[in-house]
Amino acid sequence: MALVDEPGKGGVEPASLAELAHAVAELPRLELRGLMCLPPALPDESSQRALFAQLRRHLEELNSQGLELDTLSMGMSADFQAAIAEGATHVRIGTALFGSR
Repeated sequence: MALVDEPGKGGVEPASLAELAHAVAELPRLELRGLMCLPPALPDESSQRALFAQLRRHLEELNSQGLELDTLSMGMSADFQAAIAEGATHVRIGTALFGSR
């Protein structure tokens, strides 16, 4: 999901999210499980948490519309603690485990 306008990154805009999510949920061979974001590197935990909280609120809004989403994929090695604090169910921590490429 596009929470911040970043060159080189894409994703659905918040204004289009509900329409896309409901359309995908109607497809017979797909199961929409949740939302994912890759935010920019931010300098402090409160800024990181603000973006992750925004994604969590989008998921909660979709669930209030009848979807049953259970997945928030957000957070990487540099910000996974903030992501977990905001409800992440999946984090990407390859660098923390294996070091830089």
